[in-house]
Amino acid sequence: MAQQLLMPKATAVWLVDNTALSFDQIANFCKLHPLEVKAIADGEAAQGIKGLDPIATGQLSRDEIERGEKDINYKLKLSEPKVRVPESKRRGPRYTPVSKRQDRPNAILWLVRNHPELKDAQISRLVGTTKSTIEQIRERTHWNSTNLTPMDPVTLGLCSQIDLDLEVERASKGRPLPTAAELGASLQPASETENLGFSYRSEREEEKEIDADAVFAKLSSLKSTRRDDDEEDDRY
Repeated sequence: MAQQLLMPKATAVWLVDNTALSFDQIANFCKLHPLEVKAIADGEAAQGIKGLDPIATGQLSRDEIERGEKDINYKLKLSEPKVRVPESKRRGPRYTPVSKRQDRPNAILWLVRNHPELKDAQISRLVGTTKSTIEQIRERTHWNSTNLTPMDPVTLGLCSQIDLDLEVERASKGRPLPTAAELGASLQPASETENLGFSYRSEREEEKEIDADAVFAKLSSLKSTRRDDDEEDDRY
């Protein structure tokens, strides 16, 4: 875990009031914008904030400040902490506030239905529950199973979307690809659809040819009947 400066604005206020460091040096050390440091010096920003001495907190030494005052291009460095505090790792289920514990069964039901790939341990980490409760909801033996409604744990505030996506990604890594039966009906291959298209076109062309022959046959029959009528009129 990277070391971070405590109370950067309060530290900037102290450095502005008690040192000859440039605005850029203070801004770089406190991770602020130089204009913000200038506003602090002009009294336009950080009003009411009491300066925090970084020397007293052990985050900066006097020698480091003197180096920065002598060289305007020098970048201040945080002092190494005297005591290393190991980063605590959370174990066991997530703590859930008392006000939201009644929503946990609904969240578990939502996870079981929408993400069946999740293991019980993962669900336990997300919503802070026990494996026995998850098993009861899976098997519908929970005492309140008839009144449960699946609800998104992110919407309920039981976990973050990032945590949920991370657990789903972990659960999906060793999962086999879905079979054709699981995917259900799929689109036909292009070769089959093309053949169907050609056959459909040929049928349409045949229909057109048939229709054309029938039209010409009707026209010829009409012409012959007209000739016969004309001949009969000439006789009379």
